[in-house]
Amino acid sequence: MQALLSYDQSPPLAAPFRFFLSAPVFGILAGLLLLWSGADLFSSRWTPGVLALTHLITVGFMLQIMLGALVQILPVVAGANMSRPLLVLGAVHAAICLGTLFLVAAFLSFLPYWFTAAAIFLGAGVTVFIALAAHALFGIPSTSPTISGLKFALVGLAVTVGLGVALSLSFGWSLNLPLLQLADIHLGWGFVAWGTVLLAAVAYVVVPMFQLTPAYPGWFGRGFPLSALALVLIWTLADFVMPGFVATLSSVSVVAVVALFAAVTLNIQRRSKRTRFDATQHLWRGAMCSALAACAVWLLALAVPVVGEWPGWPLLCGVLLLFGGFVSVIVGMLYKIVPFLIWLHLQNQGQGIMMAPNMKKIIDDQAMSRQMLAHFVSCALLLLAVFWPDWFVCPAGLALIVAYGWLLRNLLAAMSVYRGHQHKIAAVIATQQTPPSL
Repeated sequence: MQALLSYDQSPPLAAPFRFFLSAPVFGILAGLLLLWSGADLFSSRWTPGVLALTHLITVGFMLQIMLGALVQILPVVAGANMSRPLLVLGAVHAAICLGTLFLVAAFLSFLPYWFTAAAIFLGAGVTVFIALAAHALFGIPSTSPTISGLKFALVGLAVTVGLGVALSLSFGWSLNLPLLQLADIHLGWGFVAWGTVLLAAVAYVVVPMFQLTPAYPGWFGRGFPLSALALVLIWTLADFVMPGFVATLSSVSVVAVVALFAAVTLNIQRRSKRTRFDATQHLWRGAMCSALAACAVWLLALAVPVVGEWPGWPLLCGVLLLFGGFVSVIVGMLYKIVPFLIWLHLQNQGQGIMMAPNMKKIIDDQAMSRQMLAHFVSCALLLLAVFWPDWFVCPAGLALIVAYGWLLRNLLAAMSVYRGHQHKIAAVIATQQTPPSL
């Protein structure tokens, strides 16, 4: 059962858009980092450059857009209205932007005070957001898979950020923590319990609505968020208490639940009523295929010693999951959510006097398709850079700058349409309200 949508509960447009517009800037910074670091960046998953690059995308890009989407989804889907969204979310947005920059500086310099500053700003910013969202959701029954998924995703986000703050403070304050073990657990909670659970909760609504597909199966919607969170928790406990076979088996179940989401999504996309796929559907399909490929690489590394001994397999898996998977699907969602939100707000502002422009005119189809191709080229070059870094790191960096710069351009073009139509609405309303001259 899908959630009923309450568009009259939509927050001010500036509330989610501040997150949407700043996120591509961090993608551009990721491309510049590749150009600056060179081939040495891909020598290991633990190089300062890889750690900085990963968090530019996961925190600077992904987290911002996911929080921006939550700002919109919570009131519309769940009826959970955030109090004073412009004021509070402005502070949250500023804290996350600054915290991301501090964290990147920390990884590149390994100076303790940068880690401390990153932990303070990111921890505070996300904590305030979680508190705001939890307060809004308090007392709202889980009447749909989306609402229950949102609640579980917030739990995943809280644990992910808590682990990240602990890791940052361990560098800043020289805490005696099992860093490598905590880093893997932090990654698992972030990608699965937070990212995948939130993505699934949003997909229950946006995939059937925008891609004209059947609804997700009832058994999947009811069981996926709790199962994913429970499996990650079991794996976490097993990794500390029962390392070895039990922990490995638990980790396989975590990877399997990601593969299940990708497979189910591909299956319902296959039955879309659209005769011609648009950029969003191509991005979603590419994301799900890339996620399945990442799961396959992980399982091969576990089962085949030659693959497991190759130091590049975590990088290959990370590129597939992070850039090919999460970034692709997030861009695909933006290309539906942004035009729809602008259309909705302009329609409300028009007061029935002036119609909002068609959503296809808010972001041009050709511009979306070309940016999509630039994104897929950047993903391909990043994959090649894992194998031949000397040849492909710089082209991959340039491709990232082009892809994220193009995304920013498309979002700014959408905002230009919004501002221009706002002025037209104001002019028409002013004309109708002007009394006739005697």
